[in-house]
Amino acid sequence: MDDKPPKWYLELDRFKAFKTVFIIEGNIYDIHSYPTATDNGIHWDLLKLDNCLHNYLGANGYGCVVFYDHVDGFSNDFNPQFLNTFLNLAGGSGGSANLKNNRFPATLDRATQMIRTAMDNRQTPVGIIMNMASRYVASPDNLTEEERQFYSRLMLATLKPRQVRAPGTDRLMNNLLLIVANKVNDIPAWFYLDNPYVKNISIGKPDRQTRQRFIDSQLRFFVDSDKFSPDELAKYKEQFVELTDGMKNLELNGLRVLCQQESIPINRIRDAISLYKYGLKENPWDEISGQKLAKAQEFILNRVKGQPAAVTQTLDIIKRAVSGMSGLQHSLSSSKPKGILFFAGPTGTGKTEMAKTLASLLFGDDNACVRFDMSEYQVAHADQKLLGAPPGYVGYEAGGQLTNAVKEKPFSILLFDEIEKAHGSILDKFLQILEDGRMTDGQGETVYFSESIIIFTSNLGIVVKDKLGNRMANVNPEMPYDQIKERVLQAIKDYFVMELGRPEILNRIGNNFVVFDYIREDVAREILQSQLAKIAKGMEENKQLRVAVSESAFQFLLTKCLANLENGGRGIGNIVEKYFINPLSRFLFDTGITQDRSLTVQEIREEEAVVSVQCMVEDSQPLGSVPEI
Repeated sequence: MDDKPPKWYLELDRFKAFKTVFIIEGNIYDIHSYPTATDNGIHWDLLKLDNCLHNYLGANGYGCVVFYDHVDGFSNDFNPQFLNTFLNLAGGSGGSANLKNNRFPATLDRATQMIRTAMDNRQTPVGIIMNMASRYVASPDNLTEEERQFYSRLMLATLKPRQVRAPGTDRLMNNLLLIVANKVNDIPAWFYLDNPYVKNISIGKPDRQTRQRFIDSQLRFFVDSDKFSPDELAKYKEQFVELTDGMKNLELNGLRVLCQQESIPINRIRDAISLYKYGLKENPWDEISGQKLAKAQEFILNRVKGQPAAVTQTLDIIKRAVSGMSGLQHSLSSSKPKGILFFAGPTGTGKTEMAKTLASLLFGDDNACVRFDMSEYQVAHADQKLLGAPPGYVGYEAGGQLTNAVKEKPFSILLFDEIEKAHGSILDKFLQILEDGRMTDGQGETVYFSESIIIFTSNLGIVVKDKLGNRMANVNPEMPYDQIKERVLQAIKDYFVMELGRPEILNRIGNNFVVFDYIREDVAREILQSQLAKIAKGMEENKQLRVAVSESAFQFLLTKCLANLENGGRGIGNIVEKYFINPLSRFLFDTGITQDRSLTVQEIREEEAVVSVQCMVEDSQPLGSVPEI
């Protein structure tokens, strides 16, 4: 194992000789790996950032290390003597006599004056750590005069480096100010921009090496870790490292505690991570039976008509997701989404219905399909609506529509309708989701997509632009399916590569493009029959009215449907609404028929743009099954 210290540690080491201020941001509330040299080599401890910085400064000759925040004032719980030394250097009146619980209360106004005095001293090397700096001012871009004074004092203190000799050595070192903030732009930009004495240090989440070091040192605390062979343990440790990518050290430690608490052995680390992330001990994906998938094609074709090729290709991807084989060619990590699908093809051909049907198949509920209409996210700031506004912006507390949905339903199908209408900034976010399977929302919380199936739908490729920029049909219902598929896929490729210049989106989706065919005449008949049967069933259940359709009326509706199949099933639905539901509703209203009747729509007429129905009505027929159309 490489014993190289973490990046933030190395940056402090490298720049402390000629910088006076370090703004430390990022993963500041986590525990961190800290190296200590021993006779047996490097020993690694997991310490809070305060402890790490105190140990680092103390080990590097700083004879005074003190912490400050605007609530408790100055303190040092690790070495209280350092606080007394600071108060003497900073002119704290009364010194230790004014301490309360080893704290010296001080407002920001007084604190910045004391810090400036201490930074100017030439007696003892001083390291001052200002915590909670993100909370010092309400808005770094709109400071009050008093707040401007705070940062002006700090800036004056740091623009005059004071080199102090380390005790007992000839080594000269700068007095240092370390400002710990959630993010650097919580500090006024004029304080650090173009300031040669300021260095920004960003602390990231644990890298692979840190996670490897964690499991190596903590393995003995995992249940049954002593019952596996070295080769098995190596495999399970590798799984741990891969599957915990993006988690903080505190979360890794919480995962270890959870395994102990729930008696989950190391060979079931995948289940433990699912429990930690989602609070579910049983993964719903594991409960999807082979028997259910064996009948999946029949189940889907019962709802999605006329798309056998699309159904077969979709089911191949779904079976891959259920079997846990998605993305295995890349790594052991399951951080990527369970499955990715891109449904393309003419409007009204069943793309959205396919997504809802998959949700019903896999999770037993159409509502497990969460739909987002991407036409609502066309402007530059729309990503805030989807993922959540950053702190300080309107809507921050509400979170993002997508991130909230995934938090509520991590095991779901996420449907993004008409993805080509989304703004480019949102496409950038999707790149991260498709690659890493996670996203940090505006509130700083990590949201995981690794248990979701992501489905995009698009009408790309149906209409294209010619050389003059005019729109023209690229495919039509007279073409065979293979030709439609070839043309649509080529048009999608041209759009992302030539028009958007974003070939990486195609790479993330891979070969998961599913092209839907036009609704053909035989399928139109099936869809019409299905819609009429649903209407009849609804009338029987809700109104206790039996409704049947004569062959003549059915043929009238079918002729209207076949006249224009370019709008697919949605167009058929519009025909049924105009030529069947509306005139039938008028007939029932005008005749006062409400319930306990049987009626047959014998004829549908259209005269001078007015559609009417002729019905035969019978009284009090026994209500049975839905009539066959």
